[in-house]
Amino acid sequence: MSTTDDLNRLALVIEQRKPSNGGNPETSYVARLLQKGPDAFLKKIGEEATETVMAAKDLQTGGDPQKLIGEVADLWFHTMIALAHYGAGPQQVIDELVRREGLSGLDEKALRKVQHRESQGE
Repeated sequence: MSTTDDLNRLALVIEQRKPSNGGNPETSYVARLLQKGPDAFLKKIGEEATETVMAAKDLQTGGDPQKLIGEVADLWFHTMIALAHYGAGPQQVIDELVRREGLSGLDEKALRKVQHRESQGE
């Protein structure tokens, strides 16, 4: 199985656990976060992002590489909950990464700035 298949399978589980799809907030962490709304899962994303940064920094002083992997897994998981809430999924993120493949990161960033200015009517 591919990584994409694994992410899409996890996305399906998250989708099934949405309260609107019968997920029970009393027995499902995902359903509970989604029932609480964006503030709850967005706060978790912020927490997990900070913990990811801290675990990476700890590696500079002999920290455990597995801690970084665990924190990134938590970050990805909570981000996938946000994607599900907003009607998106990992395949769209993968498609965007593939679209960017071969583009200079600096060129991509400059293009996004131009597109943002155009959308603002500047």
